[in-house]
Amino acid sequence: MIKVLLLSVVLVAVVFVLMAISILIKKNGKFPNLHIGSNKEMRKRGISCATSQHREAQKDSIKIKPLHLEGEGDSQTLSC
Repeated sequence: MIKVLLLSVVLVAVVFVLMAISILIKKNGKFPNLHIGSNKEMRKRGISCATSQHREAQKDSIKIKPLHLEGEGDSQTLSC
């Protein structure tokens, strides 16, 4: 059991070292940016991340004025 655990830890360590070496060797080596918004192919297809889509939808949404109710005392407002 311990041999398997040690072997897996060593294997994971070797993989991390090889990834670090490949990043250091590459010209302008850095980790790839996996964010959808920075992917050229996704932008060509008009695909963006959910956060950006939500922000755009909120910007484009119709602003609803509060409803003023007349009644006893002060007027009240209702909102969604």
